[in-house]
Amino acid sequence: MNGEREIVNNNQMTLNEYQEKAVATAIYGEGSKIIYPTLGLTGEAGEVADKVKKVLRDNEGVFTDEKKKEIAKEIGDVTWYIAALCRDLGFTLEEVCQWNIEKLESRKARNVISGSGDNR
Repeated sequence: MNGEREIVNNNQMTLNEYQEKAVATAIYGEGSKIIYPTLGLTGEAGEVADKVKKVLRDNEGVFTDEKKKEIAKEIGDVTWYIAALCRDLGFTLEEVCQWNIEKLESRKARNVISGSGDNR
């Protein structure tokens, strides 16, 4: 991957297009909205962390292209659950991402990007 990416498909999609396609594959019921994708998100995030941990343990901290691709696949699963959770909460993925950028830009402008606390 070293700066070069294999192009599988030249078609770009917006975050909302991704969200629409992703949630079209959702098979959990109405009674599981919000809860199911939240639990899935934590599980998949754990799988990302586990793959990174195993690179440290088994590969002396060297992230080969193969290992990076394995991690990226897990990040894709994380993204699916985020898209589903946003939908279940009544928001588009683009709205949530835009709000996040606005929050970060505000923190940077106020010189409080470092530190802790949600409302800084």
